[in-house]
Amino acid sequence: MLRRLLWLYRILFARRAFQKFNLLVFNLGLAGMGVRNFETAAASGERRFLRDQMPLIGTGVVFDVGANIGNYSRRVREANSSARIYAFEPHPATYRKLQDNVAGLHIEAVNAGAGSLRGTLHLYDYAEDDGSTHASLYLDVIEKIREKKATVHEVKVVTLDDFAEQHGITRVHLLKIDTEGYELEVLKGFRKHLEANQVDLIHFEFNDTNVVSRVFFKDFMELLPNYDFFRMLPNELAPIEKYHPLYCEIFTYQNLVARLRRGAGQSHQ
Repeated sequence: MLRRLLWLYRILFARRAFQKFNLLVFNLGLAGMGVRNFETAAASGERRFLRDQMPLIGTGVVFDVGANIGNYSRRVREANSSARIYAFEPHPATYRKLQDNVAGLHIEAVNAGAGSLRGTLHLYDYAEDDGSTHASLYLDVIEKIREKKATVHEVKVVTLDDFAEQHGITRVHLLKIDTEGYELEVLKGFRKHLEANQVDLIHFEFNDTNVVSRVFFKDFMELLPNYDFFRMLPNELAPIEKYHPLYCEIFTYQNLVARLRRGAGQSHQ
């Protein structure tokens, strides 16, 4: 059936005169798949996701990596009044805004990034808008993708394995990562807990910054073999049942969720 529809569509619309129409259909299809729905937390599905999931974790632990000024952590707190929330932000100026934004909400602000190794790294941001939501550990995110002049900060980076052990945390119920292309490195620094099935949910972005970091969707699936993958839709999660480059390697904004499979550890979901 699909082949016949493709054949018919090709006959009718595979023409130069219909290219703008084909691009419109393409973009509409992406939006329906949960791709490029970046306008608001409601459009992306983030608000519904937190509203559905956070009441289930009780006093569980949330790591918000790449917290920026803390809006995600605040939404977690709105959905759950008792979770232990740690918000990681390495940018010095943004970190100060984070502290102010989460004051009184019992959210621990951590002035550090997370990666595969502990130490210091260079964090790049816009020279004319330092403290933006696009700060990245990759210079080309600012200068090549955003086409802006960059400024640089030397920042502290920890591994989440070390941080969890130092704070006596044996299970993380939600790990959120928004690090402008550095997401896979964050996960590599949490490998001990991931391999021990001690992380229930992972919410991360996949977008054009992964072109710079040379990270594929397939890399996440291979690193997380005990997880099922989903794309966020505005009101639910859409399962990604099988890897296929055509449907998975889409290098533009999307929110992805990896959920620990039932039976793989003592998931609280």
